[in-house]
Amino acid sequence: MTRRLHKLTTRKVETAKPGRYGDGGGLYLVVSPSGAKKWVFRFSWRGRPTHAGLGPVIAVSLARAREKAADARAMVADGVNPIESKREGRRLAAKTKTFGEVADDVIKTKAARWRNAKHQAQWRTTLATYAAPLRSKPVDQIDTAAVLAVLTPIWNEKPETASRVRGRIEAVLDFAGAHGMRSGDNPARWHGPLSIMLGEQRRSRGHFDAMPYSDVPAFMERLRKTDSVTALALEFIVLTAARAGEALGATWSEVDFDAKVWIVPAGRMKAEREHRTPLSDRALAILQKLHTARTNEFVFPGRDRGKHASPSAVGALLRRMEAGEATVHGFRSSFRDWTGDVTHFSREVAEAALAHAVGDKAEQAYRRSDALEKRRALMAAWASYIEQDKGGNVVPLQRSGGGTV
Repeated sequence: MTRRLHKLTTRKVETAKPGRYGDGGGLYLVVSPSGAKKWVFRFSWRGRPTHAGLGPVIAVSLARAREKAADARAMVADGVNPIESKREGRRLAAKTKTFGEVADDVIKTKAARWRNAKHQAQWRTTLATYAAPLRSKPVDQIDTAAVLAVLTPIWNEKPETASRVRGRIEAVLDFAGAHGMRSGDNPARWHGPLSIMLGEQRRSRGHFDAMPYSDVPAFMERLRKTDSVTALALEFIVLTAARAGEALGATWSEVDFDAKVWIVPAGRMKAEREHRTPLSDRALAILQKLHTARTNEFVFPGRDRGKHASPSAVGALLRRMEAGEATVHGFRSSFRDWTGDVTHFSREVAEAALAHAVGDKAEQAYRRSDALEKRRALMAAWASYIEQDKGGNVVPLQRSGGGTV
């Protein structure tokens, strides 16, 4: 380093052309061909020339740049690398972030990918309301006990909400881990202590009450006696185990009659991933009947011109049929319970049929297949089960095709 310091003047900094100008003591003004100006501190570290950025001229004055350079020279004299010191400072600063601060960062990051503001509002409200005890805690101090304290009071009382809260806490802690703010296992991950301590949730007795699967065949026999688009829509929803909104919004362009597949685009799926649904013979027959009499682009046209049948109309039909407290969405649970109780299809195949993601992100990345043909066998077995009831006698399937994966 040169002995002479403070060779530059404010005027020189303002008028400097592209090039490099030394101020002494390792401080340099660097002007790019575009005219952008920045401060650089050059020093020797372990025999190798090294440089550290001190910031742009627009934000760092000449006087401030000299102060920064003086601090860096002192570090070098003490055997400290200024660059490594800066990185460590950032790391320590990051580790002092609270859960609430990281949650806000996650929401900002995800907001660009969400289709509407509703998702952002749901995440913000959920994490602010139910995860409130975590918000002021340093994110690297969140442990299993802290997560349990949040989830235990609502795990069975509000099972749907509790599952979402757990998933969102997991996402926040994963984000923190990826950015060096914490290390070790994620205490909000389900496949760990939480699954043992919380256990399976009780069946919801609220919005998504499910009809016992043993009652579904008799109900479907009564449903087929109702000749309407709404009745066909409800039957199709049950046969495909689809969400009502996804089924009712189906368009003819999504149906491949030759391949016997209904392909729901990512933009209409809750998980924002394309979902292929294999069609059983009965589901295909419903589509063929409606295709012959089609009036617009929607498979299940509504009363209003150019619109599809409404979820409220399907729900009203279910109530008129005196289905008790069962809901349309609950038929997905009926299907899942039937699959788990009386068939030998694997959990992965059953969850794929419901368009649920299985496993952690790493497992999902390695498992790209959607097990279409195994799901085709599963949906055919479900349709066959539904057809069995001709007078209340239902024979459970002891073994079904498709096996395990």
